[in-house]
Amino acid sequence: MDKKYKVGYTAGVFDLFHYGHLNLIKRAKERCDYLIVAVSTDELVKEYKNTVPVIPYEERKAIVESIRYVDQVVPQINRDKIAAYENYHFDVMFVGDDWQGSEVFEKVDSYMRARGGCVEYLPYTQNVSSTTLRGVLNKIYSGEEENVRL
Repeated sequence: MDKKYKVGYTAGVFDLFHYGHLNLIKRAKERCDYLIVAVSTDELVKEYKNTVPVIPYEERKAIVESIRYVDQVVPQINRDKIAAYENYHFDVMFVGDDWQGSEVFEKVDSYMRARGGCVEYLPYTQNVSSTTLRGVLNKIYSGEEENVRL
């Protein structure tokens, strides 16, 4: 089966790696021949989320590198998607459809379309997120909940 794009790109923190992360990566790879995945550095996460990832960067990077759908893992040191496009020369940027309509991705899509690329929105996996997992873990370890389940 011919893929729609040659080179695809997606980015994320990928902390507490879960099925939603895998869905995004798998769906992206189904659409392109070569998939680049940018993993946010600990410093970047601390800068914009004011928190430190549970899993350190090198370990998150190793997890993502081990996924068969991923061809290359790169560090995401800033959130400048246009700079990433200029640096890695991909045809498409894959993001979850929860970002559709956001000003930042509308701007990136416009920039990429003027140069032959685009942003493609993939279905967001409902009912799972690293934020939810972190909350559940906090409840378990604080003793608030004995039988917590996602």
